[in-house]
Formats: sequence, structure tokens, C-alpha cells
Amino acid sequence: MAIVYLIPLLFLLHPLGPFLTVSAVGINYGTLGNNLPSPKTVAQLLQSTIVDKVKIYDTNPQILQAFSNSGIDIIVAVENNHVANISSTKSAAEDWFSARIAPFIPATSIVGIAVGNEYLATGDDSMDPNALIQAMQNLHEVLLSRGLDRKIKISTPHSMAVLATSFPPSASTFATTLMPTMTSILTFLADTGSPFMVNAYPYFAYRDNPTTVSLEYALLGNSSGVHDPKGYVYTNMLDAQIDAIRSAIASLGFGGRSIHIMVSESGWPSKGEPGETAASPDNAKTYNTRLITKAQSNKGTPMKPNDKIDIFLFALFNENKKEGGASERNFGLFNGDGSKVYDVDLSCEFCSGSKMEFGFGPGSKVVQRGPSVWCVAKPHADEKLVQGVLDFCCGPGGVDCREVYENGACFGPNKVHAHASYAMNAYYQMHGRNYWNCDFKGSGLVTFSDPSYGSCKYSQQ
Repeated sequence: MAIVYLIPLLFLLHPLGPFLTVSAVGINYGTLGNNLPSPKTVAQLLQSTIVDKVKIYDTNPQILQAFSNSGIDIIVAVENNHVANISSTKSAAEDWFSARIAPFIPATSIVGIAVGNEYLATGDDSMDPNALIQAMQNLHEVLLSRGLDRKIKISTPHSMAVLATSFPPSASTFATTLMPTMTSILTFLADTGSPFMVNAYPYFAYRDNPTTVSLEYALLGNSSGVHDPKGYVYTNMLDAQIDAIRSAIASLGFGGRSIHIMVSESGWPSKGEPGETAASPDNAKTYNTRLITKAQSNKGTPMKPNDKIDIFLFALFNENKKEGGASERNFGLFNGDGSKVYDVDLSCEFCSGSKMEFGFGPGSKVVQRGPSVWCVAKPHADEKLVQGVLDFCCGPGGVDCREVYENGACFGPNKVHAHASYAMNAYYQMHGRNYWNCDFKGSGLVTFSDPSYGSCKYSQQ
């Protein structure tokens, strides 16, 4: 899209309320199992939960199709063994995007591409770090050429192994051998407004050091706190791990640049090898319940208490074909047959429709997010505010606004409230018709009357 949208100063100083005040939780959806529910079943049932973001480990077309018009954002992945090819030429990246992503957008809300997974920690000498960076850059060029760089962000998930040390958090740095690579990655992330993804697992830190790490601290619940020499007090290990990443980023000179940290994986196994005594359903329930609460809290960490952290829980299912020890196959909230491994509440209080008992097993209900409903601009909302909403929706909000351009079906009447209503509704439908997606600093209004007119058709889920 050639048009450049300028967000007014009002929105730079005071971002739209719903993006700061209400949050849900992301979840990782792995498929290394031979007994899992169909992607369509998964997509339909997740719509009735607090889950509004799903991360997958490839570009499975069945999953991408299943999540179309679901109101759930998707992060897809470039598998590690495809990174080298995508890094080779921009045309290779274009071919990958055209085949894997383009057929599913905009119906499927793809908001991120994870290039590789823990690529720098595989120990495989054939995986060139420079290829990782080049692949990220090539894919970003593809997004730029298609006008999708604001909607879809490029990043790469790291393990905590990229750090030389993680404690104390304030003294953490990246491993010396990785510093040149990490500098290039951080430059890319800062320049493109993309998040730094980290897979953070207090479980493994506890499992490997049970005599020095408190179980309650690892389970996100040590109220006594662990003290950092710089004065920060940590009541749980996950916060300490996040701030260790934050310090490492700052140590390379990026402390003054805005790089958002995303916990791309975190969870706790319900079962492990005989020696993994902490891998139990009770501990997994405790950790993941607290993790979900943390994801919804809009709170940061001791170093940056006002910087909300996006969190993706690992994982939706136990995966019986996954390699590694027993714990690797038992991080799921659900078994492959759809039964719950333990009870964690994912029900959505504010989703349209009745609150339901969520599950994939026999007797589970498929509940869409309510009847036909639309979002429009309040007739007497301040015009400057509404113009700012329009600019947001048609810019970083990712809405296709061609219908309100000149010669579009919804161009007339050529009024800012009319154009904003179309854009606000499209954004509302894209993001699952939650009440907060039609707030827009109080300028939006939910209606059960179809605002479509003539050839101008307002989308509905």
C-alpha cells in the first residue's frame, strides 16, 4: 500500500487504551504427535478462550486455513533447515513467502515470522549465523515490497543459552562468541520495530540446580524475593531471566533503543524421567496458572515495571512424537485425545456468548464469539480522535482500507466518521470481536445492526 499514514501526536503520547489495558495470552501449538485433534477443531475451540495469539513451528497450510477469520493472531516459523535457502537470495525469500504465506492473508491474521528456533544454540556448525541474519533481512524486504512490514514482524526465538551468564540479571551479557551476531540481530530488531524472542524455562534451571534454586521461586511464587546487587528484587525466576536478557541487550549498546522482549515459550512439564521429580501435574498447573495471570497483568519486570511482556505458553498439547526425554513430550495442557492433563482455566469472561467449559474431549462444545455484531464510530466522537483511529487502523493496525479510498465501495459519504467506522469494524472483526477491540479511546460503539449500505459491505466474523 503506497499511502503513508501519520499517527497524530495524541496517539504517540497516549496510545489507544485497549492496547495497554487489556491483554490475553499466547500459546504454542506444536504438532509432533499422531493423535492430535484437527486444526479446525483447535481453531474453533480456541475462539472461546482468552487465547488471542498462537505460535506454530512451520507454515502448516491446514492450520493457517483453519484459523482464517478466527480473530486469533498467528506467528508462523521458518524451520531451521530452510533458513539457508531463504538467506541465499531475495527471490528465494519471495518464493517462500508467495507459497507459504501469501495464499492465507488477510483472512488469516499472520502477525509474525519466527526465522528458525533457537538457531544459535543448536551446536550444528553447518548453521551459519550470518545466514540467519540474511534470511531475516530478505524476508523483511519481501514484506516491504508488499506493504506488510507494519502488520508482520520478523524475529528469531533464542534460548537462554545465548547468555554467558544469567545471574545476577544486572550483570548479564551475551556469550562472547555470539556478540557480533547478536549486535546485527538487535540492529535489525530495533530498525524494524520487531520483538526480541526468548524461550525462557525456569523448570530447566531448577531441574539442573535443585539444591541452589528454590522450587517456589522457579514456580513464579517466591514472595521473599531474590536480590540483585543493583537493588532489584525478584520474586520469581522468569522475571530474572527476562531482565538478564534486557541487561545483555543494553550491554551491546541498545539500552536506549526500543526493543520489546517477548517470551516466545515458557511452561512446565507434567511428567518427566524418573529423576525429574518436579515434573508433575500439580507443579505444571501451578506454574502455568501463574504464567497466564502474569501474561494478563500488563506488568513488567523489576528493571522495567511498566513494560508489558507478551508471553506464549508452551504448550497446547503433549506431543508423543517429539524427540528427547519424557519431559519434552509432556509440556501440554491437553493430551492428544483432547483430555485435560490438569485443569487450567482458559475461559474467556468477555468473549461474546456464554462462558463454557473449555476442552477438546468428547462433549466439548464449539462456541463462536457471539452473534453478528459490528463496531462503528460514535456519531458525536471528536473528529480528530476519530481521524487518529482511522490512521491507526489503516496503518499499523493492518486493516485493508482500499474500500474507503476514492472509487472504493465505501468511499461515499466522504466523511471521516464513515471511513473510520469501516476501518474500526474491520479491525474489530480481525481481532476476535472482544469488547476492548471496539473501544478506541471511547470513540467506538458496538452495534447489532448491520451498518452496510448499497455496495459497501461491512465485514463480519
